[in-house]
Amino acid sequence: MATQRKVIITCALTGAIHTPSMSPHLPVTPEEIAESGIAAAEAGAAIIHLHARDPITGKPTQDPAVFERILPRMKGATNAVINLTTGGSPHMSVEERMRPAMEFKPELASMNMGSINFGLFPMLSRYESFQHEWEREHLENSRDLVFKNTFADIEKAMTLGAANDTRFECECYDIGHLYSLRHMMDRGFISGRVFVQSVFGILVALAPILRM
Repeated sequence: MATQRKVIITCALTGAIHTPSMSPHLPVTPEEIAESGIAAAEAGAAIIHLHARDPITGKPTQDPAVFERILPRMKGATNAVINLTTGGSPHMSVEERMRPAMEFKPELASMNMGSINFGLFPMLSRYESFQHEWEREHLENSRDLVFKNTFADIEKAMTLGAANDTRFECECYDIGHLYSLRHMMDRGFISGRVFVQSVFGILVALAPILRM
């Protein structure tokens, strides 16, 4: 008999990369996001990676008031671990990205393990029109966009999180982020078993397939 291998399924409901025009199935309102989270948990997801959107425009937001419309409904309907993003959007400051985690003190939060060019502009050629003007700007402006997470940023966020007993999902977009993770472990900011998410497909970051 083959040995059964236990796996943990984590589901990101909406993220911050895709825009409403890219899919009619992208959850945008707090009600849609909560229902998507509940459905994911019922389908077997043990962790729900939670971003929020402005319910009118669909633009990523870290406003705790929007998260407050999502969290009680999900917590009341599922036992899944809710992983609050501290990534938010690369257009946001570190302080803005940390707001939900500081407000709600989750058991798990995401943490980008370094700064990186965040080029989304190749998606512009896939769509002839957009529902909202911010979507085109969001993609076009990524030609000159760095997702900033310096060592000082990571230290600050992890220190604040530790005070709230929050552990981190360490998001590694590139090989160098693994070395950043090792460095933070050596300095004692991360201990115990490490939860790593490898993020594929961002321009100049990890790619699932090497092209020659």
